[in-house]
Amino acid sequence: MLSTAEDTSRGSADRVRRSTPEHLNMKIDQQIGSNIQRYANRNHAVIQQRIEELDREWDVERVLEVNASTLALTGLALGLTVNRKWLVLPVAVMGFLLQHGIQGWCPPLPVLRHLGVRTRGEIDREKYALLDLMNRR
Repeated sequence: MLSTAEDTSRGSADRVRRSTPEHLNMKIDQQIGSNIQRYANRNHAVIQQRIEELDREWDVERVLEVNASTLALTGLALGLTVNRKWLVLPVAVMGFLLQHGIQGWCPPLPVLRHLGVRTRGEIDREKYALLDLMNRR
């Protein structure tokens, strides 16, 4: 079920999956398998619609980047207009983002993974399995 790029037994470079507790990775993997099974007997149009949804799905990197940017800009604006103490917020957020870039982990990551936010590789695994289903018919 795992693609070569996502196969953790081959030393995958996916730092987010390595930084995620195994039970959460398994839960996400099971959901991917369940999604594939749900579409296995559907027609091409329904599968194509799901593939388009997957193309629009935000991966964990995008969610982290947008949230970090939003919080940093908010803290900067509040620091410049309300109280300089708000400048701590963008410093903390950028520190978390730096930590994520270096280690693949940051404090919001466990929450996002618990909510089911997937990596691009996980999204693509479902997408390519659905494409494979369509091509086999």
